Amino acid sequence: MGKALCDAFPTARRTFEEANDLLGYDLARICFEGPHEDLMSTKHCQPAVLTHSVAAWRVARDHGVEGGLTMGHSLGEYSALVACGSLSFGEALRLVEARGEATENVVASHPGQMAALLGASDEDVEALCREAGEVWPANYNCPGQIVASGLSKGVDRLLDLARARGIKAKLLDVDGAFHSSVMAPAADKLRETLSGVKISTPSLPFLSATSAAFEKGERLRSLLAQQLTAPVRFTQTVKLALDVGADSFVEFGHRRVLVGLVRRIVPGVQAVHLGDPSDLPALLALAGQSPG
Repeated sequence: MGKALCDAFPTARRTFEEANDLLGYDLARICFEGPHEDLMSTKHCQPAVLTHSVAAWRVARDHGVEGGLTMGHSLGEYSALVACGSLSFGEALRLVEARGEATENVVASHPGQMAALLGASDEDVEALCREAGEVWPANYNCPGQIVASGLSKGVDRLLDLARARGIKAKLLDVDGAFHSSVMAPAADKLRETLSGVKISTPSLPFLSATSAAFEKGERLRSLLAQQLTAPVRFTQTVKLALDVGADSFVEFGHRRVLVGLVRRIVPGVQAVHLGDPSDLPALLALAGQSPG
């Protein structure tokens, strides 16, 4: 994870070195070499995702690629806030480390599940969640793909209800009820860390997928805590970006996931990913830049 980018671009390598120094352990080694179990632990995974995303964004910036606004999906909002200048990379790392620890504690005491429901409308999924109980819509990823989150018994009931009505449902490989009220203790804990964070004046607008609105300043403290218990309104946020003039999207980081969601929300829209050096030519072509 991130090794090819670091081998190709000094900016990316320096970003991982900066993360190592700030965290006090060798995150780069874990990302580059594993083992997989270490990388996927909550303690390491969230800083790793943030660091790779910021490294890729910095590479794009070095090549003259600039955006008109920033946005992210769940944890991705932290790298979006770094990209717009509201958070320093160091502050963002400190926050995601605290976020990971807070959520891990809740998962240990209140294990939960998440499930993707495919082909159903937002309204149908919301009604099924109410009927099942102890489960809530967590990610509005794109039309026909809603993720629900809750306590294990509630998610099990939801899966039974969905399948009985011909709705395809798939249990996700997570052990926490993320983006649901189950995470309220984690949100309270994160607020303590957020109270000491410096929020800077942004250089670009930040579009929050928590509120599906443009946000800045002190409001960000409450939003980042609220994010743990609130659904990710990615579909609504992409549509708002289009409403204000966005005509193309760039996803930064390890996996090519959001570009697919964006294309399902708005068929035909331009969307590219940057996570490895091989992705750069497509990004430069989109931005009208030459590879040199």
